[in-house]
Amino acid sequence: MDKNKIKITIGLLIVIVGVFAFMNRELMKEKGYAHENAQVILKEGDLEVVLNHENIINIGQVHFTAILDTSTTDPEEHTYTGVPLKKVIEEAGLSLDKKEIVIVKGVDGYTVALSIEEVLDEENAFLAYAVDGKALKPKNRGGSGPYQLIVRKDQFSQRWCKFVVEIEVK
Repeated sequence: MDKNKIKITIGLLIVIVGVFAFMNRELMKEKGYAHENAQVILKEGDLEVVLNHENIINIGQVHFTAILDTSTTDPEEHTYTGVPLKKVIEEAGLSLDKKEIVIVKGVDGYTVALSIEEVLDEENAFLAYAVDGKALKPKNRGGSGPYQLIVRKDQFSQRWCKFVVEIEVK
């Protein structure tokens, strides 16, 4: 490939990335606002519901233990406070009936997909907002909150999602 073709290809890629960044900026503003204000956006098709911290706490908090295992630390058991993900979805008025997947997104773009079976298991998937009695701090304060998806049956904590801002039911 000659140098002109390489330059044209690189230029075209830059334009494509720029267009996608422009299209994505409004979405990022919305998610940033939700993160800063401890809100979670729940979606099902065209329906979109926003729950705030008070809404989530009023669902009925539970305390549960889970083992955090990262690539940089030894496995550690922690006590979390939160709500089963299934109940958060139900509180928003979304239906899990005849659905296949729940997608959870963090403000940093990290995305986790859970099967409906994993979500229906009320001992498995939780939206946590405190760990060991302390509120989860937001990303800009060095935390993993204000909300974090905890998947208790994920042996290596790879499908835990920090900074949760969006939950979509499909």
